[in-house]
Amino acid sequence: MTEPDPLHGIPRERLMSGPTPLQRLARLETLLGERGRCVSIWAKRDDLMELGGGGNKLRKLEFIMGQAKAEGCDTIVATGGVQSNFARLAAAACARTGLSCELVLGQMVPRSTEIYQANGNVLLDRLFGARVHILNPGDDAGAYAARRVEEISETGRKAFVAPLGGSTTVGCLGYVDCAFEVARQSAEIGVAFDRIVIPNGSGGMHAGLTAGLVIEGEQPSRISAHTVLSPVDRCLSATADKADAVLKLLSVDARLTSDDLRISGTQLGAGYGMPTHSMVEAVELLAQSEGLLVDPVYGGKAFAGMLSDIESGEIEPRSNVLFIMTGGSPGLYAYADVLTAN
Repeated sequence: MTEPDPLHGIPRERLMSGPTPLQRLARLETLLGERGRCVSIWAKRDDLMELGGGGNKLRKLEFIMGQAKAEGCDTIVATGGVQSNFARLAAAACARTGLSCELVLGQMVPRSTEIYQANGNVLLDRLFGARVHILNPGDDAGAYAARRVEEISETGRKAFVAPLGGSTTVGCLGYVDCAFEVARQSAEIGVAFDRIVIPNGSGGMHAGLTAGLVIEGEQPSRISAHTVLSPVDRCLSATADKADAVLKLLSVDARLTSDDLRISGTQLGAGYGMPTHSMVEAVELLAQSEGLLVDPVYGGKAFAGMLSDIESGEIEPRSNVLFIMTGGSPGLYAYADVLTAN
């Protein structure tokens, strides 16, 4: 990492006790090797963060909560889908830090089953003490959140809006820091990763990692992202814009275009949160080969994409691959009807 630390001095609320570990997926490697696909696969265990059930959104929330507190806010109003991992972790972070939390959850996925609407992350949102607003289909979550901010201000309090996925410019800094963390760990274990595989939803994780690699002098095309929310062209544009905004915030003289990014749309399926056969197979394979869980919305689709890229040769034989496990396993319970259908 370049010196001095470009994140030094930026308001931050520490929600993690330290770096998340790297874990080699040796049994999965053996199974793939039996199929003639010889690669080395490591997992970056961002699902192991100790707060709120773990998950990558805590990296973003460290900087979002820092910004909110620096602005004198006492309430977080977070938006997301019904089964939002970001909303769950915002609720947990508020419980830890003593801020009030309201969650505005929109119907982003056409799933009306009782387990989807009330189990999984929604159950945990309420356990963490958040005030939960579940909207009707077609309702505008951003407009609803803005009204709540006004209503909260009328009571003498001050609210901070944390939008979808926490993928603000400040929120993206959490994954700039992760890029630095991976570089240190890579050096420690003596493994250079040819590919870093991630899901891309609201784009903040990808943007932050990309900016971090640029600061490190590395090629951002090492990141293989699989969009789970938007069509590829929109995802490319939004992620590049976010990465540029991060670099500008950190006073880094560099500019990115969509040509610098590697994003696949092969795993999107019918859209955000909609199950695919390859996702279910990928979730089962990782669970049954390594005893590890990935969620059905983000990690499951990205893991399926990684397996497909290994099979096709897009990820070359003997590559060192790092899969970032973003957490979100509570979401599995909201998809029990799909995952146990066979």
